[in-house]
Amino acid sequence: MSTATAMAVEAIEEQQDLFLTFHVHGEDYGIAIQHVIEIIGIQRITQVPEMPSCYKGIINLRGRVIPMMDVRLRFGHEEKVHDDRTCFIVVQIQETIVGLIVDQVKEVQEISAEMIEPPPRTGHDNGYVLGIGKVADEVKILLDIERLIADESSEELPKEAID
Repeated sequence: MSTATAMAVEAIEEQQDLFLTFHVHGEDYGIAIQHVIEIIGIQRITQVPEMPSCYKGIINLRGRVIPMMDVRLRFGHEEKVHDDRTCFIVVQIQETIVGLIVDQVKEVQEISAEMIEPPPRTGHDNGYVLGIGKVADEVKILLDIERLIADESSEELPKEAID
């Protein structure tokens, strides 16, 4: 194994237990940090006809068109007017790049596998919940970002080419 390859593997392993936590509709959530490209402030969103209902439209981020999912709407909550705490989290799953609109970004937290429990069995498919992270006396709902972005009831969004 080359030195560069070994360094890349080590960097991925170091990020394995890191989650970007954020707040939506009174709850804290987390997504694996390796999927996060960047966090940006509010930008103008251009509406596009016939997008899935949880997508507010698209933004132009340094020449790249990115569809923007409102996580509140994805979870079935009411829409909220954006404020100074609202953030866009740009994530990448394979070739798909999507922006997530969240109420507030919190922090990057280390949540090891021993601190994660499986989601509760409710008889309802909560397929985009990866697990429940226990951090001190709080819980963080850890999301499977790939399943969150995939909306089985709508057409698949076009994949963005990686530049």
